[in-house]
Amino acid sequence: MPSGENEILVYTETISSRFLYILDFTGSQLGIKFIASDNEDQFRNFPGPTIDYSHKALRTDSFIVQPSALLFENGIRRQKIECFTVSGYKAFYKAGGDHPFDILAASFYLLSRYEEYLSHETDEYGRYDHKSSLAFREGFLQIPLVNTWLLEFESSLKKKFPGFETKHHPFRFIPTYDIDEAYSFLHKQWWRSIGGMARSVIQGNFSSISERINTLLGKNKDPFDSYQWMHGLHQRYNLDPTYFFHVGLRNSRYDKNILPYKSAVKNLIREHAEKYSVGIHPSWKSTESPELLKLEILKLTHLAGKQITHSRQHFIKFSLPMTYRQLIENDIRHEFSMGYGSINGFRASVASPFYWYDLENEKQTGLQIYPFCYMDANSFFEQKQGPGEALQEMIDLYNAIRSVNGTMITIWHNTFLGTSKLFSGWRDTYEKFISSIH
Repeated sequence: MPSGENEILVYTETISSRFLYILDFTGSQLGIKFIASDNEDQFRNFPGPTIDYSHKALRTDSFIVQPSALLFENGIRRQKIECFTVSGYKAFYKAGGDHPFDILAASFYLLSRYEEYLSHETDEYGRYDHKSSLAFREGFLQIPLVNTWLLEFESSLKKKFPGFETKHHPFRFIPTYDIDEAYSFLHKQWWRSIGGMARSVIQGNFSSISERINTLLGKNKDPFDSYQWMHGLHQRYNLDPTYFFHVGLRNSRYDKNILPYKSAVKNLIREHAEKYSVGIHPSWKSTESPELLKLEILKLTHLAGKQITHSRQHFIKFSLPMTYRQLIENDIRHEFSMGYGSINGFRASVASPFYWYDLENEKQTGLQIYPFCYMDANSFFEQKQGPGEALQEMIDLYNAIRSVNGTMITIWHNTFLGTSKLFSGWRDTYEKFISSIH
């Protein structure tokens, strides 16, 4: 072994930006320092473990991964992806050598969200349709496939190089919350309250009218006010959550937040910023207005009293590469939108944070992506699940992520965790899940 116990020299004929990016990610996940080299003499003379990422077979004692062309291409073009099954899981970019497929190229394809740069279907909200994804079509959307591949790759390396040590990140659970609508009845403009009561009359929902009036009179707690309950849960289980606040400056069809000039909203943000990490939940309107995004981040910065570096898109509405570039321009460094707003699972097929690779500019950026796997709204509105089914789905996702030493990120809303009759049982479901994993 060389002086560096966790070093492996990786030979390739061409050191590309894509190659360095995925080598860095792979090394960070396994605790290995990969040294990239295109020098044949250095490779032949290296005293420690080596990987030959070429078709040359320069050493008989190297671990051979035969490369596909993806990491050495420039530009974006439709790829020929043919999946096959190996060790019970899906893979693609089949190859010879010591590994059955080009794990570096396949991981890069999924992490870069390569397919989202190609022509694709969009859903009713103009978002990338999950049904267009390789993960959905091939049935691995609910599997952190890249993490699974890495464990298999690690096992193969250790068989080739007995005594070689790796080091994994420990499993992490990060609860996150989107505060789209801080209160159900309180602190709204008077015409929104009147409009809400009018809708209840038309629908014959007279209990809602009574509930609204009693809340406005201070007799009842607002049904979306779940903040004290959430705080108690965090203290009880020693959780470190992140809250994303919607501070859109005007309301619209998809922006129904309580406006941020309201004292109650100001106080709510300030209180949470003192205890937890907070981030921006950019309004629907801001997705088409960089100027509006900037104003909202400045507004939240002022209200929170600290720099805002975390973000998650409202309705999970984003498009690559435009949205991420705009966030970078506004000094966002931690992005939590990588998932679907239509189904639970792993959009990038990974349960670990990773840096965004800008495919059009062919470079790794400083924007760190935190993929989520579960959102309450997906369970309720899209997948039509009841609380029991949702609990089982969360436990299944937890078990899958725990088994690969990943990071589990969930999204819940204060609306689901309050006392609204519409979401009856969902607060208990969340608490059952939290208690079951602690």
